[in-house]
Amino acid sequence: MSQHSARGNVAPRAGKGYLRTKRAVDLMLASVGIVLLAPLMASIALAVAVSSRGPVIFRQPRLGRYGSVFTMYKFRSMRVSAPGAVVPLVTATGDPRVTRLGRLLRRYKLDELPQLVNVLRGDMSLVGPRPEVARYARFYPEEYKRILSIRPGITDFATLEYHDEEELLARSADPESAYVNEVLPKKIDLYMRYLDECSLRTDMIVLARTLRRVIRSPGRSH
Repeated sequence: MSQHSARGNVAPRAGKGYLRTKRAVDLMLASVGIVLLAPLMASIALAVAVSSRGPVIFRQPRLGRYGSVFTMYKFRSMRVSAPGAVVPLVTATGDPRVTRLGRLLRRYKLDELPQLVNVLRGDMSLVGPRPEVARYARFYPEEYKRILSIRPGITDFATLEYHDEEELLARSADPESAYVNEVLPKKIDLYMRYLDECSLRTDMIVLARTLRRVIRSPGRSH
């Protein structure tokens, strides 16, 4: 269990003024990002459509603020599974489900670009704890009471720390178990760190570090 589980259920520095300003910054930057990246996103959508069978956009339920469930968007990077197939919700390096194009998209996090739409919709923020699937969050209910006090984000401290998450999971005989029992608790501690330190300055630092990480040493997180 996370060492932060007893700290309460809200982010201490996430006051109403900060959250309003954070939302305004999210709307501004996400809108600008979508306009500037529209040609790239259109090219990726076309490449996904012609490279493998299936929808261009992958949709997955994730936990949002206060535990509400929303649909998170990504460019599809995997082959479509057979109807009724039981598939793991985590991905390790070498996963045969990932397409050739998908490996490129995931390497540079380009599959995450549609989440700018989630930001505009109010489902997500640019910076905040990564949205988790309910199945895994249920293992840490007390921690997630606090984590879900703010909107989940596209990037945060855990995203930066676990940029090589798929490689870490590939070393385990059971990647899903390794994620739940080894990786997720450490990510939760980093989510708690963000809640303790959240501010506009922190958000700008995380965004800058994320862009630098993508350019210099691309990787992947859940």
